[in-house]
Amino acid sequence: MQGLWSTHRRNKLNLNAPGSPGVVTPATPSADEPVTPGPPGPSNPLETPSKIEPEPVLVNGKRKLRPSRVGESSSKRSKTAPSGSGGPTSKEHAPPTARLSDLGGVEPCIEKLLELVAMPLCHPEVYLHTGVQPPRGVLLHGPPGCGKTLLAHAMAGELGIPFISISAPSIVSGMSGESEKTLRDTFEEAKRVAPCLLFIDEIDAITPKRESAQREMERRIVAQFLTCMDDLSWEKTDNKPIIVIGATNRPDSLDAALRRAGRFDHEISMGVPDDDARAKILKVLCAKLRLEGDFDFIALAKATPGYVGADLAALTGAAGIIAVKRIFKQLSDGTLVLPDPEPQVSIPDGEQDITMELDPPSAIPDSPTTKSTLFSGLSSQVSSGSIAHFLIAHPDPLTEAQLAPICITSPDFTLALKQVQPSSKREGFATVPDVTWADIGALHSTREELHMAIVQPIRRPELFSAVGIEAPCGVLLWGPPGCGKTLLAKAVANESRANFISVKGPELLNKYVGESERAVRQVFSRARASAPCVIFFDELDALVPRRDDNMSESSARVVNTLLTELDGLDARKSVYVIAATNRPDMIDPAMVRPGRLDKLLYVDLPMPSEISEILRTLMRKVPLGASDGRDLSTEQIREEIGRVITERCDGYSGADLAALVREAGVIALKRTLGALDEMEDVAGGGIVGETPKVTVGLPDFIKALDKVSPSVSVVQRRKYQNLRSKFAGLPVRVGKDEDNKRVDMDTGNVADG
Repeated sequence: MQGLWSTHRRNKLNLNAPGSPGVVTPATPSADEPVTPGPPGPSNPLETPSKIEPEPVLVNGKRKLRPSRVGESSSKRSKTAPSGSGGPTSKEHAPPTARLSDLGGVEPCIEKLLELVAMPLCHPEVYLHTGVQPPRGVLLHGPPGCGKTLLAHAMAGELGIPFISISAPSIVSGMSGESEKTLRDTFEEAKRVAPCLLFIDEIDAITPKRESAQREMERRIVAQFLTCMDDLSWEKTDNKPIIVIGATNRPDSLDAALRRAGRFDHEISMGVPDDDARAKILKVLCAKLRLEGDFDFIALAKATPGYVGADLAALTGAAGIIAVKRIFKQLSDGTLVLPDPEPQVSIPDGEQDITMELDPPSAIPDSPTTKSTLFSGLSSQVSSGSIAHFLIAHPDPLTEAQLAPICITSPDFTLALKQVQPSSKREGFATVPDVTWADIGALHSTREELHMAIVQPIRRPELFSAVGIEAPCGVLLWGPPGCGKTLLAKAVANESRANFISVKGPELLNKYVGESERAVRQVFSRARASAPCVIFFDELDALVPRRDDNMSESSARVVNTLLTELDGLDARKSVYVIAATNRPDMIDPAMVRPGRLDKLLYVDLPMPSEISEILRTLMRKVPLGASDGRDLSTEQIREEIGRVITERCDGYSGADLAALVREAGVIALKRTLGALDEMEDVAGGGIVGETPKVTVGLPDFIKALDKVSPSVSVVQRRKYQNLRSKFAGLPVRVGKDEDNKRVDMDTGNVADG
């Protein structure tokens, strides 16, 4: 059957040798079957036009490819041929232009990199002579924006050696085996241009933990990377050093086998810069800016807690934008006038005294739209202070004399601080509260204790270090509800200008095992990244209850985690803890030992003199007025209301007094709205011309007293007095009042019998 089919095909094709058993295609002649081509011309049946693809033919009963397909396949083979067959492809790996002088505040990291990277690359003979194996890899880790990538580029730029920089996600491919091949090719290229520096950014994308990897491809990539790192020994690279630098902000997610000795031998932690480091970074960034006036970089560094290098670079950019806007405003106000540009002149040969002004660019007829006509249609619509007005007034590029008054000043940086938010605040929940001491009445003794425990160590740490006080103090505020414990913590953070993290006790609890402990660790890690920082734990009794036999295991783990974070192995430098609770007897005793929350401050109900001060503070924004038409000043009305109300507010807390002032305002507003409705009825439903003024008087406060009662009962007050003598260590001084009742001589409250 095959023979019959072959004969039929040969006859149909009408080849020039009918009946010949060996017929070949002209494009692919066989070595053992030579072909004699026929004469040129269209009559030759073997000659096929290039645009016409002949059908497949048979050679000795075997099917052969078309000539064009064979040519395409040969061209594809030539294109995809490995570079190693004809010599390696020359590829430029020029060193970066960055230098170590572009960095600031990372001197310890630079010194470590010089030891681990510069010495093996510059003087490999030292290691060959001593027989010591140089490091193969260095891992840079730290928060985003701290300068890991810039440090690697600057080190390569200083050394002037070939620099191979790849991004870890670019290695991953969708085809099976392509990712591993790309990784092998990268290391082969590094061996070819050695000595060199190989930098892998975001290395955690290709080296996750293999036990938690989702796909098999991720495990293969990690295994291939480990093998490539092992192949960088000097025996396999002809004694040419190759140093691998990896950068990541998630070092804990890397596979453990990658972080052993012989692969990434050393790890350099680039944390959040402190005050001195931020001052050095600002000096480096501002060296390229046109500044005017005196700059206090130390004060600016203290005003930027939690800022990394990228945040400080954004701060300088924002200051530049503010400076440009300020200059536009000065131009519109007339306080700044740019000098007129000097006319350009040309002096002909032999005529030194004759000058001629050149035609302006607007006189060129070839350009239909010139600079002088830009935004000319907006001249009647824009104001004198807008950018369009400046563009119309100055169509040409500014000269050196006109650019001279344009510069950045120190107030521009002060305004930029309000616009730039550090990255630690963006991903976390740190902020500076807006509550000040002016919003808090009384509590002077507690305020002074907090000032010495937290505010002064943050503002003047060098004085405390000189005395030997380095560990930050923890403060526990406890007392009846509504006495201002949360307000005190916010005011402390505002006065110290430190970051503030407010944690509601129950919000860290999670039903899944290990999640609550991780949330506690995350709070402290973010606080360390935003140092100096104040962590405020509200309702602490819900987070760290007393450990006993009836306590669940998950709650005990949360207590243990918080205890270790307060004074464990990790340094709690510049991280201050303030906690508040109404139930100090429910807190685990280990929390209040010295070294943790070692300062217990009792925030009691206000005394009569403090009630009057709190009322005056709360009534600052309330429009007060005399009810009987007397002509009294606002201060006199405030004194009168405070004197009358204080006599009837025994046992009221700060929150109760705030509710009293709010209720008095509502009563006054109801009275005013009722009068306004009557005026509209008289006017026949029309709109009244003038709205009456709302004023709050003494009768409104007296009516509000009937609706607002003390939130802390007498029984609760007795309980807190007992707790005060137990926790605060202060004995209750008991005396007799006019009714022969036992009362506390310090507070005037009824003492426990």
